[in-house]
Amino acid sequence: MTHTAVGLIGFIIYVLQLLIWLIIIQAILSWLIAFNVVNTSNRFVDAVATGLDRLTAPLLHPIRRLLPDMGGIDFSPLLLILGIILLQRLLEGLARDMMLA
Repeated sequence: MTHTAVGLIGFIIYVLQLLIWLIIIQAILSWLIAFNVVNTSNRFVDAVATGLDRLTAPLLHPIRRLLPDMGGIDFSPLLLILGIILLQRLLEGLARDMMLA
């Protein structure tokens, strides 16, 4: 039972790390679109941007509602990444404690 739970925690940590990379990619892509480095009239770019937005928007929207207006700078991805890292550290500690018990 303990090894199964530790394996599940490891999988969750891995998925959270993938989510961090998706948030980073989405933020960089949004900057590239905003500065016209890439064009959303390209179907591939539009599909990737839409897909990343659909994956990250449900997580970022509650944070955006809580944050005050920062004059066009969106700190919600940064706060979400910090929250995910905190969750990862807590899960790693839990897994470590389960292995020692």
